[in-house]
Amino acid sequence: MQTRFPPAAILLAAGLGTRLRPLTETRPLPLIERVVAPLAAEGVSRFAVNAHYRAEQMTAAVSALPVRFPGCRFALSHEDEMPLGTGGGARKALDLVEGDPVLVSNTDSFWRREDDAPLERMARRLDQTPDAIVLLCAHPARAHGFGRSHDFCLDPRGTITLDAGLPVIYAGLALLGRRWLADGPEDPFSMLQLFERAEEEGRLRGVLLNAPWFHVGDPEGLAEAEHALREG
Repeated sequence: MQTRFPPAAILLAAGLGTRLRPLTETRPLPLIERVVAPLAAEGVSRFAVNAHYRAEQMTAAVSALPVRFPGCRFALSHEDEMPLGTGGGARKALDLVEGDPVLVSNTDSFWRREDDAPLERMARRLDQTPDAIVLLCAHPARAHGFGRSHDFCLDPRGTITLDAGLPVIYAGLALLGRRWLADGPEDPFSMLQLFERAEEEGRLRGVLLNAPWFHVGDPEGLAEAEHALREG
């Protein structure tokens, strides 16, 4: 069965922002507009955003997004008692989005919408292996603000492995069937657990981003991204 395109997206914005302190001591600092822009440019119009840290400020930021992105609808998933982790947060937000599969996106990294449109490539890759998880991958040479050399390898067939293929970085965007999340633990858990399971079962796939990729995980990364964007 062909992937429904464009899928809805869950944006993970409930983190405490500890690595970005002191910038996040008075406000949350997810790059919501930067993250939404390339997704909306490829037709994504339904978004769920999770929130925990400084939830009132996040609510105000999300409520302003429809003005910037007409035709898009945004819902907020509150994690009141404690953050549920990336996987648990995405699982809770499932009820706010329709369709199968869904996108799950971090909000501390982005690419410029004018530089690439990778979602359709991700959808085609999932059509080839419907029970897989498809990750967007960045080439280390085109990554800004990322400290590690790479996360894993991408072979010529689009399969993600630990040691065979092109070294790549997880670019913070995953396309996966709803059941991966729905069947996840009730307790807080990380999306990484799903990725590891899919890799062990030979069902982790990847698509390479053909654009510069910006990771804003700490103040140095923010400064590097701002410099690179100013330089064009």
